[in-house]
Amino acid sequence: LALASNQRPGEPPLLCQTSKNQIKVDLVDENFTELRGEIAGPPDTPYEGGRYQLEIKIPETYPFNPPKVRFITKIWHPNISSVTGAICLDILKDQWAAAMTLRTVLLSLQALLAAAEPDDPQDAVVANQYKQNPEMFKQTARLWSHVYAGAPVSSPDYTRKIDKLCAMGFDKNAVIAALSSKSWDVETATELLLSN
Repeated sequence: LALASNQRPGEPPLLCQTSKNQIKVDLVDENFTELRGEIAGPPDTPYEGGRYQLEIKIPETYPFNPPKVRFITKIWHPNISSVTGAICLDILKDQWAAAMTLRTVLLSLQALLAAAEPDDPQDAVVANQYKQNPEMFKQTARLWSHVYAGAPVSSPDYTRKIDKLCAMGFDKNAVIAALSSKSWDVETATELLLSN
């Protein structure tokens, strides 16, 4: 991904867009050290219809070292921290090659959304749910996609449970995290919320 050739310094940042794969990168600062990426949730996944914002920090040693990338948009995925957005992906660590581009990174992240690696998790709670209860994992991921990434509405049952706990005065993000990590059991999620 490179700057458009007709772009002058100070103009609105537009680096590159690939509509077919629905990825884009924008400049955040003038010196190319921080970028904002966006990927679309892949079709036929719980992330479909969502738009996921990424923080991309370019080290001085780039392209010999990988960019530091994390999800800004909250996401429920075994290889992405549901708390920090940290990503477990080999090309962002030891499998990086100088020939790789930001486009490669974004397309690889899109592929990761479509094919999780639960045996190499970033988020153990999510990975456990993915392996033990795949249907609940899909519903939870869909709900997070709806709430945080603008995907179409998901399970009305999960939405009712969120509303019930929010009506008790708990913060919506805390409620979603508690229910998600406690297998959508209102009682144990409430205990978790009260203990924090």
